[in-house]
This record gives sequence, C-alpha cells and structure tokens, in this order.
Amino acid sequence: MRTVSTLLVANRGEIARRVVRTARAMGIRTVAVFSDPDARSPHVSDADLAVPLGGSTATESYLDVGRLLDAARRSGADAVHPGYGFLSENADFAAACAAAGLVFVGPRPDSIRVMGRKTGAKEVARRAGVPVLPDATLTGDPAHDARSAAAVGYPLLVKAVAGGGGRGMRVVTDPAGLAEAVTGARREAASAFGDAQVFCERWVPAARHVEIQVFGDEHGGAIHLGERECSVQRRHQKVLEEAPSTAVGPGLRARMGGTAVDLVRELGYHGAGTVEFLLDDTTGEFHFLEMNTRLQVEHPVTEETTGLDLVRLQIEVARGMPLPITQDDVRHRGHAIEVRLYAEDPAHDFRPAPGPLYRYAHPDPVGVRFEDGVGAPGEVPAFYDPMLAKVIAHAGTRQEAVDRLVAALEATEIAGTATNREFLLALLRDPDFRAGATRTDFLDDRPLLLRPGPALPAPVHLAAAVAVSVARRRAAEPVRSSAPPGFRLLPGCPPPAALWHDRHGGPHTVTHRLGAAGGDTTIELGIDGEQHLLLLRDLGPTGVRVRYDGLEHRCTVAHDPDGAVRVTSPTAQSEWWPQPRLPAPLATAAGEGPVSEMPGTVVDVRVAPGDRVRAGQTLVVLEAMKMEHPARASGAGVVEVVHVSRGEYVEARSVLVTVAPDVPA
Repeated sequence: MRTVSTLLVANRGEIARRVVRTARAMGIRTVAVFSDPDARSPHVSDADLAVPLGGSTATESYLDVGRLLDAARRSGADAVHPGYGFLSENADFAAACAAAGLVFVGPRPDSIRVMGRKTGAKEVARRAGVPVLPDATLTGDPAHDARSAAAVGYPLLVKAVAGGGGRGMRVVTDPAGLAEAVTGARREAASAFGDAQVFCERWVPAARHVEIQVFGDEHGGAIHLGERECSVQRRHQKVLEEAPSTAVGPGLRARMGGTAVDLVRELGYHGAGTVEFLLDDTTGEFHFLEMNTRLQVEHPVTEETTGLDLVRLQIEVARGMPLPITQDDVRHRGHAIEVRLYAEDPAHDFRPAPGPLYRYAHPDPVGVRFEDGVGAPGEVPAFYDPMLAKVIAHAGTRQEAVDRLVAALEATEIAGTATNREFLLALLRDPDFRAGATRTDFLDDRPLLLRPGPALPAPVHLAAAVAVSVARRRAAEPVRSSAPPGFRLLPGCPPPAALWHDRHGGPHTVTHRLGAAGGDTTIELGIDGEQHLLLLRDLGPTGVRVRYDGLEHRCTVAHDPDGAVRVTSPTAQSEWWPQPRLPAPLATAAGEGPVSEMPGTVVDVRVAPGDRVRAGQTLVVLEAMKMEHPARASGAGVVEVVHVSRGEYVEARSVLVTVAPDVPA
C-alpha cells in the first residue's frame, strides 16, 4: 500500500475545502495552496498548512506545475489531490507528481491522456461497444471543414478536442456559420487548454444529458454508482444536477451503468470517473459524449443518494486498496438536487460579476448541504470561476428535495455582487421543471426564467430601502437621532423627487414622505407617479417591517460601500442604487464605444481605425472568468481609436474602442 499521510490539495474554493474535510476525517494532514487574490480565502484557513504560490491568474498559480511541486516538497506532502478543473485532467501533471514520488489521487497518466482528448475517448468507447455520435475532424481549412461538416450533417457542435466545461464549443445550424464557429472555438480552446484542435459532432438539441459515476481500482474492480441528470445548462455548462434522473428507470440504469463499466474495464481505469451520455428519453437510446477523469462538481448528489464518501474512495484507491464495495452493495436512497450559486448576471447572458462580497450567510437546515467556496467580507476574484457555493438538498422524494432547496436559497443572504440566486429560485419553481421535463434546451425555451419577476410587490422593498436609508441618516445625526420617525424640520417641504435604479438599471422617479398614524410610522411612496401608502414597524438603521396590501414583510437592509442598498426578506432579495449611479456603459456624447464590463484579457480585436461598424457588431473579445465576452457596438459608426491590443489586461469599465457617428458625406 502507498502512504498518504500529508495531502496537498492543488485547487481552491469549495472543492479544496471538500477534500480537506474528508482528509481530516481520515487522519491525513492537509496542505492548501493559494494565489495572491486568494490569501484570505476560506480554503486557506481550513487546511493544516498553507503555501503561497504568488501571482494572480491561474497560469501564474494553480496551473504552475513547478510551483505546486515545490509547495509539496516544502510542506512534506506525500500525495496530491487535484480536485476538479485546473490540472485535474492534465496527464503531464499526474506524471510529474509520480516522478517526484508523490501519490496522485486520480487515474494513471495514460488514462487521463487518452480520455482527455475527445476523439481518442470516442475510439476507446467504440472498442468497448459504447454507442457514439457521428463526428469528423476540423483543421481550420475552409474546404476541408466544409466537407467534414457535411458528412456529419447539420445541426452540429464544434468542440475542443482537449478540455471540457463548455469551453471551445459552438453550435452551428447551417454552413454559413461554420467558419466563424471554428475560428472562435480554436481560439478559445488554445487559450483554455493550450491545444487549438477542434472537431465536429452531430448535435442533438433536445436530448437529456445523463452521466454515470464510475470507479475502478488496480485489482480489477469496477463499479458504477448510478446516474446524475445534468440537462439544465447555460453556455453548455451545468446549472443544476440531480440523482436519480426522472427519465431513467431500473432497466435503463442497468444498461447505461453496464456500458460505462465496460468502458472502465476496456481502459483499465483506476479511481473516480464520469461517463457522460446524451439520452433520447423517447426511445431510450443513448450516445457517449466524453469521460471526465476526475471528481465532478456534482458528485455530492451521488454521495447523498448512495451514502458513500467519494473523496474517501478516491484516496483509498490511490493508496492501492481495492474498492470496499461491489456492484451488488450499491444502494440508492431518495432524491438529491444540486444547484450552483454563482456571482453572475443571468439577465445579461450569465455575465460573471466579480467584485466585493460584503455579506454571505445561510442556514444549515436538515437535509441541505452547503459547499461554500467563499466567506464574507471578501472578494470574488476576476481570475477564476465565479462559483460562490454549491447547495445540495436530499429528501425521500424529488418534490421534497426541491422544496428544501427552495427554502434554503430563500434564506440565503448575499450582498455585494450580482448572483444567480433569483434565477435558481425561478427555475426550481417552474412547473415543467417540477414535473421533471428537463432537456438540454430547457433554458433556451424559457427566457423569462433569466429575468424572473419580483417575488413580492416592488413597493415593499423600495419602501424598505428608502425608509431605512432615512433612519440610517437620522441615527448618524446627533441633533436628530432622538426625533420620532415622522419628525421633519420643515414638515411642509417633502424631499424632492430622486432617481432610484433597480438591479436591471431603472431608473425610477421616487418621492417619499414619512409620517405617523395611530402610533405607527407610515411612508407615502411615489414610484414613477404612482402613489402607495405603506405602514412601517420596527424601523431602524438596518431593517424594518413593511405592511402592504394586508401583508407584513420583514426586511433586512444593508448599505454597501459601492452605494447599493440591498434588501432581503424571507422570499426575495433586491438591490437599489440612489442617484448618482455609475455612468451608462455604452456610447456617450464624447464618442466612447463599448467598455469592459469586468476585468479581463483582450483575446481578439476585430476592428481598426477607419472601419465602419454596424449596431451589434463585435469589436473586441475579452476573456474573463473562463469565458469569452464580446464587446459590441451600440450603434452604427466609424472607428476612431482602438484603445486596446490583443493580450492586454484591462480593468473593469475601461473604454475599448472610440466610435464616431457615421455621417454621410
């Protein structure tokens, strides 16, 4: 047996914390590594030792093999767990760990190498008798690629040969869009994985994405732990995962699981892996997509439904031990659902939202598991994936699990950055989702989920924001701090109208007057000319109870350093900005063109001075938080100045291009 007494976790965030938790329970000393922006990250304080890597970007830190191996040497580590992402599926890193005398908690380098290239993985699948979709290679040569695509047939998906996570992936519905898709996918694949090769595969737009968790050991043992459904996706990245799938019964589970185990045996695979399939739930046919040679983000739903600790199993297999269970020992119980809580804006194409995190708090109810990657006060860095936490609910039935998850998210308080919390709640409440009707086009068919309506009338939260802001100012003024809430030096002169912006931009013209009625405080609130009368109780500098239309709502109000007034009640959260707010990001009278909505690196500049551009045309492409973000022209015009160049790092709200109106001669 191989010794694992000190484990270095070559990762960050919630997965690093997850690995540390199991290792500590096994009596293994743990070592964290961290970049400069992560110096105060919770995963650093969780571990027994922590080693600074320096740098800010992933390339300078978590992807630097030399620094990681040096950290292992200096800390006395005898094993490395790569988590997921970063170097978890890098065969060279696994080989380097072995060469340094370190136990790599993962599969052998040769398994990672062959399955890490999707075209090679499909060849292994074919040998194992696993059904696959038609595919063909793409080279970047237009004539060759056109022939390859025609052979596969449209619609098709252009995919990176290396890597995963939705990067280097483009849907192409007709030949006219092929060349641009190949160019973009090759560029993104080269940036993300250091490998620009792409291929095309038949695209099935309305199937289910179902994956099988597998394990193998070096003694010939191979098992599967059932399926997870991951059909609810944005940008080909998973949003919600659950086990079991509503479309998979015992017979289909046995067939899919048996096929996945055949693949494990064909490969001689050791450790945790996931075999991903597209499932046609009308016919029961399924096709191999890829195999992930690591622990998945969504592994907790399998842990909840099987009662197994998958990280413990990984470490035991890495030590050289046989799997402690056989296929007949695997039992499934109840239903588990996981959602990924992100710092992102679903209403704007899930744009990442790095920045300060002033508050992050949640309950820990029975049956709900929070895998937190952040703490508050803190910062969501612009350099990495913007996941804040994973929230997992387990119950006897799917409906009970959904209800538990909704209650936990409703009680979660986040202040300082935009998140997808309201979107996740809208998704979980959607009737089709609750009925289990989820396919990979689920979000495409429901755009209203990206901008859910308020869970309670808007006047409630706006009244709380205005009234608590007034109370807060009063508390800070010695002369007026003892005055009753309705007191005013000039009662005949109400405050002038003000502009308040909501999360989606507003603005709203708001007037207010605080008063008293029967011992209670009232607020007369005008919103864009419409008048509302609300009753206030327990008004103070941090919260208030607001009565509106016969219902009373408990509201907590936080004033953030960025000027936002954030309101939280048991069923909703909202953000409001009193004027002034940040200037509009698009064209101005001075002729500025698009600005960077977040810090990032310029990966493509598509215009030059003198070029005529049309509204909506992509001028510059930025890469931030593992995604590409196009900066587009707000209107037609002529490019006067290009302020950035390829490879340049830009701060948020930097002007990228100056565009002048195109005036006819």
